[in-house]
Amino acid sequence: MRLAWAGVGCEDWGCLAPAVGVVVALTLALLAGTALALERVGVRPGRRVALTAAGVLVVLRLASEVLPSWTSQLADAATTGLVFAGAGALAAFVTEAGSPGRRRLVAALALMALLPVALATSVVRHGI
Repeated sequence: MRLAWAGVGCEDWGCLAPAVGVVVALTLALLAGTALALERVGVRPGRRVALTAAGVLVVLRLASEVLPSWTSQLADAATTGLVFAGAGALAAFVTEAGSPGRRRLVAALALMALLPVALATSVVRHGI
């Protein structure tokens, strides 16, 4: 987001639309590239796994808003790597045809339950 904002080249709210457009274009390009890369290495269906992993990352990112920020860049990088690996593993499990349907449903519901829990935690911690 910071790179896209710097790429647009202004620090004013009038640049919000171009900055968001650049972020959306970059996100779509990365998502398409990820789907292509997954297809090339034999992960099928690559598009579905990439979209699921992106959705998992969005949910995890929203849920992580209630966590305190790290003071160390190394800890931040390690946490980011673990979140990406976890999102990929969860996406692979949920989209795998051989996985039991009940377990996939439980994993998806547990992931969706993170959002209300994070919201409730945020309200309790910071108030409304």
